[in-house]
Amino acid sequence: MAVDTLGLLWSVSVTPANVQDRDGAFPVLSELSYACPRLKTLFADGTFAGFLVDYIDFATEGAWKLEIVRKPEDQKGFSVLPKRWIVERTFAWNGRYRRLSKDYEARPQTSEALIYWAQTHRLLRYLTKTKTS
Repeated sequence: MAVDTLGLLWSVSVTPANVQDRDGAFPVLSELSYACPRLKTLFADGTFAGFLVDYIDFATEGAWKLEIVRKPEDQKGFSVLPKRWIVERTFAWNGRYRRLSKDYEARPQTSEALIYWAQTHRLLRYLTKTKTS
C-alpha cells in the first residue's frame, strides 16, 4: 500500500501470503509512476532495503529516492517511528470495515477493490463533514 503524508491511498496491491513484501512492491511502484509523476521521496521500513532500493534508483533514473526508516539500535519495546506510522494508521482505518477486518475474500482483486471502496468512503466522509463555528 502506498499512501501520501495524510494517509490517503495512492496505490495498493494484495498478494498471496507466500509473496514477500518487497516483491509485492513492484505493482504498487508501477502504479505510482503513473499516478504521481512529481513524486520524489518514498519512505519504507527495513523489509524493503536491498534490491528494491537499487531497482527504484535504476527504474526511475534517480528521480525517486527510497528512504528506509529503521528503528534505533538501542530501542526496546514499541515506539512510533517517523513516516512509518502513517501507513500503519491507514491499515487501522481499513480494519474498521468488516470485510477488511479478516481475510474473507478468495481473490486478491476483491480485497483490492474493497480497500479502494473503504478509502473512498473514508475520504467522502471527510469531505462532507460540515464545520461548525
